[in-house]
Amino acid sequence: MKTVSRPDRTLPGDIDLPRSPAEVLAIVLENAAPLGVEHVALHRAPGRTLAHAATAPEDQPPFAAATMDGFAVIADDGSPWREILADQMAGHVIDVEVTPGTAVRITTGAPMPPGADAVVPVEETDVSEDHVIIGGDPARPGQYIRLPGADARRGDTVVSAGSLLGPAELGLVAGVGLVPVPVSRRPRVTIIATGDELVEPGTVPGPGQIRDSNRFSLLAAARAEGADVRWVGHAPDDAAPLAALLRDRIAADDIVITSGGVSMGERDLVKALLPGLATVHLRRVSMRPGKPFTFATAAVADPGTETGERTTLIFGLPGNPVSALAGFELFIRPAIATMLGRIGWERPRVTVTLGHQIPSGDRTDYPRAIVTVGPDASLSATTTGGQASSRLASWLGANALLVLPPREHPYAAGERIDALLLGPPPGAG
Repeated sequence: MKTVSRPDRTLPGDIDLPRSPAEVLAIVLENAAPLGVEHVALHRAPGRTLAHAATAPEDQPPFAAATMDGFAVIADDGSPWREILADQMAGHVIDVEVTPGTAVRITTGAPMPPGADAVVPVEETDVSEDHVIIGGDPARPGQYIRLPGADARRGDTVVSAGSLLGPAELGLVAGVGLVPVPVSRRPRVTIIATGDELVEPGTVPGPGQIRDSNRFSLLAAARAEGADVRWVGHAPDDAAPLAALLRDRIAADDIVITSGGVSMGERDLVKALLPGLATVHLRRVSMRPGKPFTFATAAVADPGTETGERTTLIFGLPGNPVSALAGFELFIRPAIATMLGRIGWERPRVTVTLGHQIPSGDRTDYPRAIVTVGPDASLSATTTGGQASSRLASWLGANALLVLPPREHPYAAGERIDALLLGPPPGAG
């Protein structure tokens, strides 16, 4: 595959004009689309996204079945003791009919024999040779029986398209025989860290150097969202080899993420190189952390698609680690979910009470916070300490991003604001 040769397609207008987070997300999602379907074996489907709805080919269960080990009986049979006719085991069908004065020993999941309309649990019986004495309360019709279609009727959707295949979903898919499993193709992702100041984590930094952490945080974040991370590496601050690397990775993958090189410095080469490689949509977002943020797209020749082309999304994230993760959370995560066709990916947006004052600013601020549930089920929030964009520890333990629109006066303790939940609050039922 190769990048389609076209003139510079940078969009007209001021691409350096800061856009609101909502505008940026809308632009990103306009350019993200599902990537197609592939079929995998059941044992390879956990964590994947179901591409087509799983429907029941027949009633589930297809027969009336016992839900307890015991005896299949006629509920209104008043016989003090009953002859045991046979044993009905799961996975088999016996040719025996229950009549007054008789019973059939039955196991959980076994089909109900003709004539029987209730199951008496084994612990409520007393067996004497080939007879059973029924104790406890009188049996009720339908007792401990799962009726045909109780779980699903023929044609019912048991798992919707776009669902993440967890334990329950995968069990339902297996139960209706949807094998191999149709799943969405995962977006192929490249992650590139830029900057000559970066060294490998196992290296002792020299003067002016730091260990690279961003590409590993972004690797974990992308894989957690179901992406197929194909290439992760470091590129030097040298225009020619960086341009060649970007061109190769744009042609190979569906998403290219760079860390660093998108701000205002002379050595911020990603910003300078992208107009020659892709259509640049924007370069700044009005938010903190993460104001320097580039989004671009490139048309790539791909004979495997109906049109013969596909679109690669390019995200240029800032070098500060918190800024990079914030950009991933707010814009790249939704893009991956959209490319997977996933449903229900949006973070819950809730109202919380601030536990302390927070300064305001001229951009939408997303402080990392811990949201807890009070005795009255109300939600309160406190930040995770210092919120500098270089302090990655501010993300540790955070289960929410507060949403603080720009304004002139601070946000006060006790004020009600919005928050995006990254995880369940402690104390939530």
